[in-house]
Amino acid sequence: MAKISLKVNIAGRTYPLTVEENEQESVSAAVDTINNAVDSLKKNYAVKDPQDLIAMTALQLIMKQEAHQKSSDTSEEEASNNLGQIDKALEQLCQQIDEANHIS
Repeated sequence: MAKISLKVNIAGRTYPLTVEENEQESVSAAVDTINNAVDSLKKNYAVKDPQDLIAMTALQLIMKQEAHQKSSDTSEEEASNNLGQIDKALEQLCQQIDEANHIS
């Protein structure tokens, strides 16, 4: 894949980036998410320093990511437990069928 150069604006500062061409949309979406979070903090709190806003945004976004990861881990664990129960039930059913076939 080809690399492309981008200039992104985060909280009023421009940053040059070089990314894979297929990552351009993801980078743009991430920049939009960051800028929206910074704008929200600006509106809701008395914080005006861009560095403080970026730090608080990073904290919020990581906390959301961690919560999502925990939720995802819990879902995977539940699915694994359910599959284990289904596997046991199928084994018991197969055993019962084998026993019924040997009796008749």
